[in-house]
Amino acid sequence: RPDWLKPTGSCWGHKPTEPEPAPDSRPRYVLPGLPAAMHRHYSLDVSAPLLRTQGYVDGRWVSAASVFPVLDPATGKEIARVSDCGPAEAKQAVDAAYKAFHSWKQCTAKERSILLRKWFDLLTLHKEDLAKLITFESGKPIRESLGEIAYSASFLEWFSEEARRVYGDIVPSPAKDRKILLLKQPVGVASIITPWNFPSAMITRKVGAALAAGCTVVVKPAEDTPLSALALAELAEQAGIPAGVFNVVPCSREKTPAVGEVLCTDPLVAKISFTGSTATGKLLLKMAADTVKKASMELGGHAPFIVFDSADVDKAVAGAMASKFRNSGQTCVCSNRFLVQSGIHDRFMEKLGKAMDAELRVGHGSEPDTTQGPLINTRAAEKQVSDAVSRGAKVLKGGKRLDGSFMEPTLLANVTTDMLCMKEETFGPLLPVIRFNTEEEALAIANASNVGLAGYCYSQDVSQIWRVAEALEVGMVGINEGLLSTPEATFGGVKQSGLGCEGSKYGVEEYLEVKYMCFGGLKP
Repeated sequence: RPDWLKPTGSCWGHKPTEPEPAPDSRPRYVLPGLPAAMHRHYSLDVSAPLLRTQGYVDGRWVSAASVFPVLDPATGKEIARVSDCGPAEAKQAVDAAYKAFHSWKQCTAKERSILLRKWFDLLTLHKEDLAKLITFESGKPIRESLGEIAYSASFLEWFSEEARRVYGDIVPSPAKDRKILLLKQPVGVASIITPWNFPSAMITRKVGAALAAGCTVVVKPAEDTPLSALALAELAEQAGIPAGVFNVVPCSREKTPAVGEVLCTDPLVAKISFTGSTATGKLLLKMAADTVKKASMELGGHAPFIVFDSADVDKAVAGAMASKFRNSGQTCVCSNRFLVQSGIHDRFMEKLGKAMDAELRVGHGSEPDTTQGPLINTRAAEKQVSDAVSRGAKVLKGGKRLDGSFMEPTLLANVTTDMLCMKEETFGPLLPVIRFNTEEEALAIANASNVGLAGYCYSQDVSQIWRVAEALEVGMVGINEGLLSTPEATFGGVKQSGLGCEGSKYGVEEYLEVKYMCFGGLKP
């Protein structure tokens, strides 16, 4: 069985477009080692109702035969023990969801809309505690965690509104004695498999759409971050979401393959939605194929970030900082390959280095001035730095692993296309820059990948912007903008970056089927 959620070179989510917090007036810098504050004792202080450690099935909190530990990735210390659900609990959750589907789909769109809105209101009310959970189980800096909760809640708000806009069609008939109607109906039970790097938003982006459409769900959160999913279940219950509509089955890495197999092969499941690595997505698709399930896949990315000579250098540097160093580079729309045109290259590098010195600080996510938390997997970034240096790249900033799971934000120059960092997704704070001369050269490098999730382009030449945006083989393009995710727009990729899309008015369509109804025998 596959080692499903091993976060090596994989895509685990994206960073939302929440407003930037006010900058700290104190100087920030990349430390040669971890700050002294890391030797403090950090404890998770969250109100009791939100700190849930059991599975949530059919409106009940259920224990399993064993538990597994949840660790703070910054310190390695245990913060909770969670029920280690197995295939039996997963099957119970599927059965509960299937039973609930028959009543949930009969609710009016307005009734579903009201419940989703109540859920949104509760997320907003408890945003501080929910953010603490994210920081302690994923390592994300607290300001980013607060941003994720705002982003997570926004999907419930958006889909609460979209629930009432699921329209069918009346099609002109070629015959006078019949009418043609196209109805949209929910597909049924959806299995939701989510990553660790956005443990709240990746759930609501999928579940909000599913529930709006009239589907019921079984959520399997990442084994590293089950607490956020269980807190969402608590608030769903408080909001009045009926039993069986929203189920959460947490499990350890060891039980993940068996639980995942149930969620992807059970005949009662009609749809799977997965965010994670391309390799794992392919395995899930193979399992789902036997019962011909509908599937949405948000998989790996390797985003190019192209800076042309006409670009505003300051804006390009700010965009690079935002796009690369969010969540310490651990998002699937993070820029991985930086392409800078020769005429602007040196100025860009100088200003980027200064920005890294001024703005980045490594530390525990609960410290208010921390911008760079721990990495889930330091080996991939270390390997890419070592490979690049061996092939002639120059380390301008950082380059070293710090104590534990931390790594210095790293800036590489003299990068070439044969280096590993230009071929594989990084998932870490590594910023490799390659110099190019022509637009055609930049596009050839940018499109030389079997994945295509996001891409970024900085230019003030309108004609060039149109040419490049249309030529980039990606599902999303940021033009003079490093942060592009929002509930109102689609989120999805091309090539091997996935199938379907999430968010926007099209996100609901992923959970609907079209039924053709021919009404005949009418008298003209």
